[in-house]
Amino acid sequence: MLSNLIKITFLTLIIMETNCSELRSLQLKHQSAHLDAGTIYYLAGLSDTSYTNEVLDHILIPRVVGTANHKKVRDYIVSELKSLHWTVDTDPFEDKTPMGTKTFINIIATLNPKAERFLVLACHYDSKYYPDFDFMGATDSAVPCAMILNLAKILHTELKSLKSNDILSLKLLFLDGEEAFEKWGPTDSIYGAKHLSTLWERNRRTSKLTNEVVSDLERIDLFVLLDLIGHKGTRFLSCFEDTQHWFLQMAKIEDKLAELDLLKNNRGRYFEKRKYVGYIEDDHIPFLQKHVPIMHLISIPFPTEWHTENDNRDIIDMKIVEDINKILRIFVVQYLNVKLEGSLNQKIPPKEL
Repeated sequence: MLSNLIKITFLTLIIMETNCSELRSLQLKHQSAHLDAGTIYYLAGLSDTSYTNEVLDHILIPRVVGTANHKKVRDYIVSELKSLHWTVDTDPFEDKTPMGTKTFINIIATLNPKAERFLVLACHYDSKYYPDFDFMGATDSAVPCAMILNLAKILHTELKSLKSNDILSLKLLFLDGEEAFEKWGPTDSIYGAKHLSTLWERNRRTSKLTNEVVSDLERIDLFVLLDLIGHKGTRFLSCFEDTQHWFLQMAKIEDKLAELDLLKNNRGRYFEKRKYVGYIEDDHIPFLQKHVPIMHLISIPFPTEWHTENDNRDIIDMKIVEDINKILRIFVVQYLNVKLEGSLNQKIPPKEL
C-alpha cells in the first residue's frame, strides 16, 4: 500500500466535477434513521468476537496474489458470504505486473442486486509480497476483511428486511491486488480497484428511480473503505469534505456508545472530529477520480508496524476492533434505515441518536 515511503502529499486537492444527475440529487437528500438508546443497546449487544477470531484464523496468512494461500482466502470469503445468502459475484481479470502477468479476482457481495442505490463497504484481501519474509498484513487488511464479514454475520437477521427493498441496499467489496509487487506507482498498485471502477463506469442502465441512464458507479451513495485497523493507535480523520457529515455521524455514534458505557476501550477517540489535510493513495482513488463519494476509514498516522513483519496478530487489540465494529454496525443500520423488531428495551429511556 502506497510505497516504501508513505506517499502523502500535504495540501493536495482532487478537483471533482459536479454530478448534477437526478439520481445524485436523491442520494444527497438521503436521511439516515434515528435510533433510540434501546436500539443502540441491542445492536451493541450483537457482538461476536469469537467469529471475528474465527475469520482471522482462516485469512490471517500470507496471501500474495497468485499463490495457493491467496486462493484459499478468496474461497473462504466467498463461502462465508454465500452461507449468509448474499449474491456473490467475482470479477476476474489479468494484468501486467513487474513480476509478470497475474490473475486478479475481485469479490462483490450484494444484499439485493435489484436495488437502485448502494452503500458500499470495501477492503482488500491480498497481502504484500516480500522476498525475505512472510508478510501477514493483519491491519493491512485482514482485520478490515474480518470486520466486514463480521457485520454481514452479526446483522444477518436484521438485514433480511432489505432483501425486498429495491431502492437502497448494501454491497460488500473485497478488492484484489491493492499492494504493489515492487514499488507503489500508477502501474503497480490497486489493480483490482482500477479494473472494477472502470467496469462499473462502463456498465450503464436506466434508473427506475429517475428514468435516466446511469452507470453502476453512479448508483453508489457512499463508498466506505476500511484499511489499517486494529492496532492500539487506531484513529480516523475526515478525509473528504463532501462526506464529512457522514464521518461526523460515525463520531456521533461513538459519543453515544461511550455515553452508554458500551465501548470496551477507554484509550481515547477513534473518530477525531477534524479534517485530514493531505492525500493518501489507496483503493478508493479510482472511484474518487470517477466522482464516487468516499469515506476513507484508514488509521492516521499509519501504525509503526505498517509494511513490516510485525504487522501480525500480536499487534491486534480485539477490544478496539469490536468497538469499531459496533460503530460501523450502527452506522449501517442507520444509513439503510433497517427496520428492527423486538430490539427496544423499554427500561431504557429513549434518547434519539
